[in-house]
Amino acid sequence: MALVGAIVGAASGGWINDAYGRKKATLLADVVFTAGAIIMAAAPDPYVLILGRLLVGLGVGIASVTAPVYIAEASPSEVRGGLVSTNVLMITSGQFLSYLVNLAFTEVPGTWRWMLGVSAVPAIIQFVLMLFMPESPRWLFMKSDKEKAILVLSKIYDIARLEDEIDHLSAAAEEELRKKKTVRYLDVFKSKEIRLAFLAGAGLQAFQQFTGINTVMYYSPTIVQMAGFQSNQLALLLSLAVAGTNAVGTIVGIYLIDHFGRKKLALSSLAGVIISLVLLSWAFISGSSASSSGVYGWIAVIGLALYIAFFAPGMGPVPWTLNSEVYPEQYRGICGGMSATVNWISNLIVAQTFLTVAELVGTGATFLILAGIAVLAVVFVILFVPETQGLTFLEVEQMWKERAWGSSLNTESLLEHGNSS
Repeated sequence: MALVGAIVGAASGGWINDAYGRKKATLLADVVFTAGAIIMAAAPDPYVLILGRLLVGLGVGIASVTAPVYIAEASPSEVRGGLVSTNVLMITSGQFLSYLVNLAFTEVPGTWRWMLGVSAVPAIIQFVLMLFMPESPRWLFMKSDKEKAILVLSKIYDIARLEDEIDHLSAAAEEELRKKKTVRYLDVFKSKEIRLAFLAGAGLQAFQQFTGINTVMYYSPTIVQMAGFQSNQLALLLSLAVAGTNAVGTIVGIYLIDHFGRKKLALSSLAGVIISLVLLSWAFISGSSASSSGVYGWIAVIGLALYIAFFAPGMGPVPWTLNSEVYPEQYRGICGGMSATVNWISNLIVAQTFLTVAELVGTGATFLILAGIAVLAVVFVILFVPETQGLTFLEVEQMWKERAWGSSLNTESLLEHGNSS
């Protein structure tokens, strides 16, 4: 139900972002999440608990759309990827901390109520801190609040750079006024360049989930036990190591995404993911037929750790970073919301089918299927995903127009211009 809530939250989050701004959307997400956490902690029966999960999911869904866009719009283009990736680091670090918190609460009376209720604390902290944060300067500019936008930009850029940014925003605002129409969901599919941008963004989000990341995170204790480690405590500790690897890998990704590029990082990440999934598959298939599966159990755990180590720096942050920068201003909220919805729906499908498929065809064969999907993801990235490293939002928009309609200027020249600036 948390995933269902996240789907609804992400689908509506794009519209909320465009209508009320990034700051108010974040504050709303915090309020809804806090209410959900309190309801879960105080739940007198399973139905109230499920309602709390739904509310928490709604908050997560809205936040998943808002945070990357808010960060990207307030970031200089040369560090935009790293700063948006920091959002992913906060998520992976949060997952790691949640394992530690849950481990601590196992010894406390009312165990699960504390586990679920304490999740309100970070939401409350974020709500209070967000009150002191400015609105996205780009959103303010598009809403004709130029003075406030320039005030925010002056805190980010020096005078020389500030003038360039204001010129960029003025040009984007004029384009917006010229079009002067409210963007609806169906409009995304009417324009060729927006279709191409949405295909790249939503496709990456779908492949992020269908290559199995959240299956590995949700079921890592179960996978460790499937590999032959029967102790619950050992399974949890090994899962803690997996979550730690995820967080460390994301830190590596923050550096690489603005130095190595989004596309190269995604492709190298997927290559490692394919190798890791094949190793996992081999360990489970060989372990099930061998008389002693101890060695294969450790190979499976190594495969699991390798999978995370390859996934976390690339396919973890790249889809979120790319989705925060590939859409024109007027489409950024709505396309970001639709793309995040694709992510959460894919997440739900994989989470609900993994154990069932593993029972039907075997765990080894299931990992082989995920490896096959990762191969398709490589083909998709090569064909449909552009490199956006170092490009301004205006240059990205121009690039999509060139991809859709062709131009005397090509993407390579824009990319060189973006890198040199």
